[in-house]
Amino acid sequence: MKDNCFGKNLKALRLEEGLSQRDLGDKLGFSNQTISFWESGSREPDLDTLLEIAKYFGVLVDALLKE
Repeated sequence: MKDNCFGKNLKALRLEEGLSQRDLGDKLGFSNQTISFWESGSREPDLDTLLEIAKYFGVLVDALLKE
């Protein structure tokens, strides 16, 4: 995830749903700061969290990680 495709894809999905970082964090059980870190590429979620995010948005994990 070095090119931060995940962060860009997460942000796009979040905005498509009309959610703030806080809203998404609340729905997934993370802080808005964690969502911000993921979107900026400062941090990356673990595999279980990736699966949870994909399930929430109804997409495959591949859709989160690819350009």
